[in-house]
Amino acid sequence: MFCDYLIQILTARVYDVAQETPLEYAPNLSARLNNQLLLKREDMQSVFSFKLRGAYNKMVQLPAEILAKGVIAASAGNHAQGVALAAQRLGTRAIIVMPVTTPQVKVDAVRMRGGAVVLYGNTYDDAYSYARELEVEKGLTFIHPFDDPHVIAGQGTIGMEILRQYQQPIHAIFVAIGGGGLISGIGAYVKRLRPEIKIIGVEPVDADAMSQSLKAGHRVRLSQVGLFADGVAVREVGEETFRLCQQYVDEIILVDTDDTCAAIKDVFEDTRSILEPAGALAIAAAKAYAEREQIEGQTLIAIACGANMNFDRLRFVAERAEFGERREAIFAVTIPEQRGSIRQFCECIGNRNLTEFNYRIADEKTAHIFVGVQIQNRVDAAKMVETFEAQGFETLDLTDDELTKLHLRHMVGGHSPLAQNELLYRFEFPERPGALMKFVTSMSPNWNISLFHYRNNGADYGRIVVGIQVPPHEMKDWQAFLDNLGYRYWDENKNPAYKLFLG
Repeated sequence: MFCDYLIQILTARVYDVAQETPLEYAPNLSARLNNQLLLKREDMQSVFSFKLRGAYNKMVQLPAEILAKGVIAASAGNHAQGVALAAQRLGTRAIIVMPVTTPQVKVDAVRMRGGAVVLYGNTYDDAYSYARELEVEKGLTFIHPFDDPHVIAGQGTIGMEILRQYQQPIHAIFVAIGGGGLISGIGAYVKRLRPEIKIIGVEPVDADAMSQSLKAGHRVRLSQVGLFADGVAVREVGEETFRLCQQYVDEIILVDTDDTCAAIKDVFEDTRSILEPAGALAIAAAKAYAEREQIEGQTLIAIACGANMNFDRLRFVAERAEFGERREAIFAVTIPEQRGSIRQFCECIGNRNLTEFNYRIADEKTAHIFVGVQIQNRVDAAKMVETFEAQGFETLDLTDDELTKLHLRHMVGGHSPLAQNELLYRFEFPERPGALMKFVTSMSPNWNISLFHYRNNGADYGRIVVGIQVPPHEMKDWQAFLDNLGYRYWDENKNPAYKLFLG
């Protein structure tokens, strides 16, 4: 059925609950990018996200007799709060099915607004399937978080506000993509009135369903999605949102965790507000785009779309922001085991600030140094490698190595003659009671754990690195364990940092 989104957006019922958020100049970021960067501050809504626009616009247009029976939704958090608020305002009940990995701050916010929370599954898709079952069982109306014309139109009012608030030339608008409702609404409005403005989508590298779908020409369902930016952790985009993105989106930029953390820090320094990872994706992409295109003097707009951040996660964000800003580099440097070598090594570093320095004697001839150094940019890091190697010091740049950043820098290790037949793997799993025990107890009792490091980065998911001694004739059993465990994993046996410091 044809839907004229321009009319739908112009007549959307959102301002009973939503405010027209400011389009705010970001002075520090603008100066660094040599472009004018404006932030559309949807994090300032009462639910700290844009999601209440679409949820309310959908629900307020339901027939009274349907609305009175109640509504149900599936959400990782922000849509849930929008539905709960809308239900509270319209005097009906709302049941929200949320993944068990949802940050507690979002669960608590839904309950505070009168929503009944049901925790189910590890992903949005698990929660979605269960919500559709409850919809039939309880006679409720399902409020889709993105694949609904009324929801899309509600989110599209953001595009309407942007063009009203800033009537001068705009080079590009950057929008985070989960299921695609936000970018579909903004694109449908902006491209009708100002087709010269680029609409650029943003996804995490490990949750890129829309990017893969657009490249394939049909919707692609991801086998798994990353959990860090939980607000966009969607395995499959909507039918209608895919159609609209095919029509209106100019390109999609993928950003990684470090870039996202750096963007959170950037926005904090400009606004003193703390965005959630999904809320900062657009800022990360605007930075990457300006650097890639080498543009200057243009106006870029980024949607700061959410601020439901778990406080515990801030320690991880602060740690990784330095990497995202290219302000810290990590090196493994091999020096000869002789007098004066460490002094010579320190002379190579010069006046740069060290973030860490770990040294352990390896053998009679060589020593390995694990060092973190503050840098200006990645070119600066490359120059350091050249300086080390000019002195005859073999050097590995480990700045982009996940094993190093997540685990090795926090471990006191060394080579062990006892670690025969050792395999090294990283695992990531939803953080909930019993998850770590499930991992340990599912392994064969014949396998000895020779190395173990666990980190909880913000209470939503945990990460471990494990060394396990598996005899060669039991490798098929090991592979069966990996296949049946159900957690994301990475084989790190060939990782150069492991070989230097632990293997």
